[in-house]
Formats: sequence, structure tokens, C-alpha cells
Amino acid sequence: MRFAAIETSTEWCSLAVWVDGELACAEQRADHRHGELALPMLERLLAQLRLKIADLEAVAFGAGPGAFTGLRIACGVAQGLAYARGLPVIGVSTLEALAEECGAPRVVACLDARMGEVYYSALERRAGRWHETIAAQCIALDRAPRPPGAGWVGCGSGFAQQVVPWLDAVYPAVHPGAVAVARLAAPRLAAGEGADAAQAAPRYLRDKVALTTEERRHR
Repeated sequence: MRFAAIETSTEWCSLAVWVDGELACAEQRADHRHGELALPMLERLLAQLRLKIADLEAVAFGAGPGAFTGLRIACGVAQGLAYARGLPVIGVSTLEALAEECGAPRVVACLDARMGEVYYSALERRAGRWHETIAAQCIALDRAPRPPGAGWVGCGSGFAQQVVPWLDAVYPAVHPGAVAVARLAAPRLAAGEGADAAQAAPRYLRDKVALTTEERRHR
């Protein structure tokens, strides 16, 4: 199987190409240039592998939660690559990809959501798959529920400004990447879970991008 993976939910623009279990990847800090960078990065990756876009058999993308614009870019690029060729598309949770990047068996994935909140989930790896112990939600970190048991490791930008004493370790610099998206997408695509490109959609968790003037005044 040959497929591309796109992850642009944070300030990083991350692309990967999966070829029969082997991965090639490219990543760079994009800030607000994801739309400008994504396709050229993918084309360079494919050229390194001596492949063309027409050789792809599916497309995976980081579906969210994350930065609104970044999620729309990843979804839009995935749809654009897949639609004309009739390729299956699969969205992968960015919090699950964050846990995959971390690698610990019990991960509290936490991305900065701005406005004093984080995108938050607790995931545990069992039988080779990630399972949500606490479902993905948008919440203030000091109000987020603690997962049961011990041995939890925190990762993601949501931990950059706060200390959580019950975590065994915290890695705020870890971010979701296309390699993790590809690894998570591969067994799902092999199982036929890919959908029509028209059905692909970001997962926002929140429909608000900024505080009102009144809300900022009372913070």
C-alpha cells in the first residue's frame, strides 16, 4: 500500500509517505504557511521515492482537534489529492497521533487550544491500539479530569505553562506528526476503513476561535 499522510494541526507542517510499511517524512515549522508548504513538501518526498501523486492509493490526515486553519488545510489537501482519483481518505485524531509520538503506554495528550483551554485526552495502549480512557475534550487544564491509576506521561503544548504533579513525566515539545498519522492510518486503511473524499471533515471540538472583548475584560 502507498499513501500520503498530512498533519498541520499545530505550528508544524508535517508530511509522510507510506510505501509497503516503509516511511519517508518531511517536517518544518510553518507558523501560518501550511497551505503554501504542504504540497511542495509532498511532491519532494514523492520525488525522493521516485513516485508520483498518481501512484498513491489513499490519503490520511490529522483530523483534529487543533488549530482551525491548520485542520482545514490538512483536510482540504487530502480531499484535493483523493477526490479526482477516487482514493479513500481517513482522518486520524491528532491527540491519538500525539500519544503515538510520545510512545509511552499511558499518555495524557494535551494541545494548547488558546483562550485558557487545552484539547485534552487520556489514552492507553492495549493490544497494539490506543484506547481513550478520557474522551477528547476542550477544557481548562486545571479542570481536566485525572485518569485512573498511575504511570501516566503528559505530552503536548498544553503542558508548556503548567505543572501537573501526578504525571510521571511531561514532554511539552512533543507534537503530532505525519509519521504518527501514517502509522495509525495504515491498519485502518488495510481494514477498509477509508471513506470517500467528500465525507472527510475536521474534528474541531470547539466552534469558537477568539474571546469577545467582554470575555477578555473579565479574565
